[in-house]
Amino acid sequence: MIVMATPSLGSTPTFRSCNHSKKAYCCPSPFVLSQLSRVSDFNTLEATSITQERKRRCECFDMYKELVPYSVAWSWQKSIVKERKALIEQNVDFSDTLIILQHHPVYTLGTGSSEEYLNFNVKDAPYDVYRTERGGEVTYHGPGQLVMYPIINLRYHKMDLHWYLRALEDVVIRVLSSTFSIKASRLEGLTGVWVGDQKLAAIGIRVSHWVAYHGLALNVTTDLTPFQQIVPCGIRDRGVGSIKGLLRESLSSDGCGCGTGDMHRADDCQVIDSTHKSLLKEFCEVFQVELHHKYIPPLEFSKGEPSSSLTRRLM
Repeated sequence: MIVMATPSLGSTPTFRSCNHSKKAYCCPSPFVLSQLSRVSDFNTLEATSITQERKRRCECFDMYKELVPYSVAWSWQKSIVKERKALIEQNVDFSDTLIILQHHPVYTLGTGSSEEYLNFNVKDAPYDVYRTERGGEVTYHGPGQLVMYPIINLRYHKMDLHWYLRALEDVVIRVLSSTFSIKASRLEGLTGVWVGDQKLAAIGIRVSHWVAYHGLALNVTTDLTPFQQIVPCGIRDRGVGSIKGLLRESLSSDGCGCGTGDMHRADDCQVIDSTHKSLLKEFCEVFQVELHHKYIPPLEFSKGEPSSSLTRRLM
């Protein structure tokens, strides 16, 4: 039986830096909830006619160095979407939102995903498993992978889901080209960004009342071992890759890493930093938005085992 893990809106984040153990977990504290509630209260804008000359405002919650439990980010997205939809009913415009972060190790499935793509007993899963409302099959999130959750009103961009998916792909393709001289592409009939037969970025979205959420996950310095426990995105004849892996291949093939600048010599954090900076830049260019960074106060929490509301699995 599949049990959907439905995180409470009272779930609160556990933030850890990118160099912490991927098995570390923490219990949320009430203090954190109050902080998240505060930062997710955004100023609404009077309804206006958006012209091509004016870039749309996008509030950015930048936690790219933090490990955030999947359930917390998922609840946060849904709470923002709920507020946005209420504003739409009032004919009030609002800023777009971008959340960027890393996750603790977790497997997520789309609304119609099949368990046949899990190479483990769901009663003894190596990490938490969540079934969500996004599209697509099973994927893995973990440290070293940058995840972007745009929450945007497609009415002010383009009311076309295919366009939106291609735009997200374009963000990643531009990042790989401009920052790492990596030539990436799309594959006909498949969603995501590829270099040869390696998938570097997975994309899964949900759109409600033309408000899009969920988003993309780009393997930067990710340990790809957990992908061996699943059939990523339900595609059996192709694999997954990472920016770090491609840089290493470039260095070994030509002996000097030609075409990658100094990035082939960079450590993991430097590669993460460069990718993060480029993702924000290319996102702004593709979607013609202007980022307004929102300050997130230091969060306090207690260490311990995760509560039951955060650790439900497929059973």
